Amino acid sequence: MNFASDNWAGAAPAVMSALTRHNTGFSPAYGTDPLTAAVAETFNEIFEREVTVYFVATGTAANALSLAAYAKPGGAIFCHRDSHIQVDECNCPEFMTAGGKLVSVAGANGKITPDGLTKAMAAFPDGVVHHGQVATVSISQATESGTVYSLDEIAALKEVCTARSVPLHMDGARFANALATLGCTPAEMTWKSGVDVLSFGATKNGCWCAEAVVFFDPEAARGFEYFRKRGGHLFSKSRFVAAQLEGYFEDGNWLETATHANGMATRLAEGIREAGGRTAWPVEANELFPILKRSQFNALQAAGAMIYEWPAKDLEPDHAPAEDEVCFRMVCSFATPDQDVDAFLKVLAGTV
Repeated sequence: MNFASDNWAGAAPAVMSALTRHNTGFSPAYGTDPLTAAVAETFNEIFEREVTVYFVATGTAANALSLAAYAKPGGAIFCHRDSHIQVDECNCPEFMTAGGKLVSVAGANGKITPDGLTKAMAAFPDGVVHHGQVATVSISQATESGTVYSLDEIAALKEVCTARSVPLHMDGARFANALATLGCTPAEMTWKSGVDVLSFGATKNGCWCAEAVVFFDPEAARGFEYFRKRGGHLFSKSRFVAAQLEGYFEDGNWLETATHANGMATRLAEGIREAGGRTAWPVEANELFPILKRSQFNALQAAGAMIYEWPAKDLEPDHAPAEDEVCFRMVCSFATPDQDVDAFLKVLAGTV
């Protein structure tokens, strides 16, 4: 019963097949190979316009380098206070942006709101050298609370960005999971809603190590190759990142794996509620944050469930964990089998 993280899963069969398929012969290095060009064209097709794509190894690199492309002296980068760039990236965005300041914005369900963003930006008025400059806004899709921004919510945040002439960045570590939830197109969830640059995540959804920075305005990508090289993320054998993404996209595999992971999370949430538990936040992708009795949590761990405690923030008093309760995190992946969900819910039912 492994629900620790989608990072714990291996690579999807289609991805491994593609790696094997392209592991023959010789091919030009540093992203000049035909396969990299072909996968770049696939990104154009997926996003319904010409985009500029750069492969990197990790989501942290994708986020930090995306933000570096829009960095300003004294720049302020606005993000949710629980976002990955704020909490889990070891100051890499600050380092890569040459000292950019991450400004936390609170918001329920892991989301920034237009009002909250506007108020946070007001502390950095244009033209006041002492306070620095607004530089970028970053949102996570899906969020660190397992929720998903609607298209209208993204567009509303873009209006705030436009009012201050700053770009909107999307951390799409779980991009496919959010896409499967919304049932929209990649274009609708990104540039048609106002996203300027995307950290396109694939590792959590079945790749081995394949992430990408996607610019929706090729002009904005000018010079980015130097950021990537300086950051140590220009692969010599780039075709192997391209190969992963080829297998990932092939026959709609990426949406199939995301839909499966989301479905497993939904099943767990429904079973937990039937057992009298609840979730801290709405379950809208492949993560969920149950609140159960500590005795139930301990019993699940003792039975082999890989789960761990999680801070329950911004919850109403009548919804927050009581003294004898615990909030914990569960993540499903393309590799989560029905049997693990069944086993988890069986153990839970025996503790009620």
